[in-house]
Amino acid sequence: MTAIVAGGPPAGVPAAGPLLDVTDLTMFFPISQGIVFERHVGDVRAVEGVSLSIRRGETLGLVGESGCGKSTAGRTIIRLYRPTAGRIVFDGVDITRLEGEPLRLTRRRMQMIFQDPYASLNPRMTAGGIVGEPLDIHEIGTRQERRERVHELLSIVGLDPEYGARYPHEFSGGQRQRIGVARALAVHPDLIVADEPISALDVSIQAQIINLLERLQAQFGLTYLFIAHDLSVVRHISDRIAVMYLGRIVEVAPSRELNERPLHPYTVALLSAVPVPDPAVEARRRRIILRGDVPSPVNPPAGCRFHTRCWLRERLGNPEECVTVEPPLRPLAGGHEVACHFAEKVDGSSEQVQAIGTRRGVGQADGRQAAGAGAAAAVPPVPPTSPPA
Repeated sequence: MTAIVAGGPPAGVPAAGPLLDVTDLTMFFPISQGIVFERHVGDVRAVEGVSLSIRRGETLGLVGESGCGKSTAGRTIIRLYRPTAGRIVFDGVDITRLEGEPLRLTRRRMQMIFQDPYASLNPRMTAGGIVGEPLDIHEIGTRQERRERVHELLSIVGLDPEYGARYPHEFSGGQRQRIGVARALAVHPDLIVADEPISALDVSIQAQIINLLERLQAQFGLTYLFIAHDLSVVRHISDRIAVMYLGRIVEVAPSRELNERPLHPYTVALLSAVPVPDPAVEARRRRIILRGDVPSPVNPPAGCRFHTRCWLRERLGNPEECVTVEPPLRPLAGGHEVACHFAEKVDGSSEQVQAIGTRRGVGQADGRQAAGAGAAAAVPPVPPTSPPA
C-alpha cells in the first residue's frame, strides 16, 4: 500500500532544535453577561505564560491538580483551541495562527489520545471506521489500502483485526482506549498529546496501556506530551516532568531529578502524597497538607500564585516578595527550572526529606526505567498472544 510517512527528517538524520517549542502560551476563556446585549466581564485564565520545549523522541510529563490547566495547555498546543497569546513552533514552523488547509496538513503530524475512552469514540461508527477516519480526512491511499492500514493498526495495538466491524459499546474500557491509540497512530504523527489516557481505567489495564505507549514510541520514534495527575505513572514513562499550578509551570526537571530533589514547595507537597511501596520508608514520611482551596483562575493571586497555600512562605515569616513579585521560571543546578523566589531554601529542608523518604540514591533509574514506580510499572507487559483488555 502507499507509504504513510510523517513530515519529519529522514531516518538517521538528527533534527536541529526541539520538535516542539512553546513560548508564553496563554489561553483565556471569556466570561460574558447579558442575553440581548452581551458584554465581556472577565476571563477564565486557564493557561498563562507557559513555556516548554520537547525534543524529538522525548516524553515530557505534565502534572498538576485537577483544574490547573494541563488539558487546556495540551489542546491549545495542537491547536484544538486558538491561543489568546504566545507562540507555538512545531518542527521549526510557527503554527500559532495557522488556519484552513495549512493547519489541516500540520495536524497530520500531531495527534491526541483523549482522556475518556467512552466519550471519545463515535458510538455510531465501527472501530474500523473510527481508526480509518484520519486516513479518509487526509485522503491517504485507496479504499483497499486504507482497509489494510486499519487492519495493521488494530494488530499493532493488540486487537484482532476482525474487531474492526464491532461498535464501541462492544468493547471494554481498555480496548476502547487501544482504539483511540490506533486512531492517533493512523497518519504516522511525530507528536502525540496523551491527555490522561489511563485515568478512567483499572490499574491493571493502566499498565497495559502504558506498556503499549512505550512500545509504540520505541517502534515508531514518537514524541509524547503525557498529561496526568498520577505522579507514579508520570515518573515511570517520562524523560522530563513539568509541574503546573493554576495555569503556570512552576517546575521542570528530569524525571529522576525531580522525584529525588524537588525544589518547588508545590512539587514537594505533591510528592508527599505519592505512596511508597515500602512500609519502613512510608512510616518515616510525612504528608504535607496544603491549607485552603486552589484560588479561582478568574481572579488568581498577585505575585506567586502558590503563596496563599505555601508552607515555605509560612516558615520564612511570610516575605512580602511572594505577594508582590511574580517569580520567573529560572534555571538551577541539576537541570531544574523553578518558579520560586526561595527555591534554594527547599533543598535539604525537613519537608523535602520527609516527602521523598529514601528514594534519593536507592537505585531509582531515570524515568521509564524506575523500579517501584507504582502499580503501572509493576505489572509486566502483556504478551502478544494474550487477549487485550
